[in-house]
Amino acid sequence: MAHHKSAKKRIKVSEKRRVENKAAISEIKTLVKKVLDTESVTEVGTSYKEAVALIDKNVCKGRLHKNTAARRKSALTRHINELNSAAEPAAPTAE
Repeated sequence: MAHHKSAKKRIKVSEKRRVENKAAISEIKTLVKKVLDTESVTEVGTSYKEAVALIDKNVCKGRLHKNTAARRKSALTRHINELNSAAEPAAPTAE
């Protein structure tokens, strides 16, 4: 147990930050899963924007590394592109 006043404060502050960081990361994971589970092209757009905004916000706050954020956004974008390509009918081939 800490004896100095500053050490006691550090314990309180770091615990508060840990809880906030954990909640933020949990929210990111939830939004990413929501986007990846969505199969509707119209619904996935709003979920995607919300997830990307939250990811970028947490990179600025130092909760996520920029490369981790890029990887997660890339996975979401790939999913959207797959949905869009599946929704479009195949172009007729000229024979």
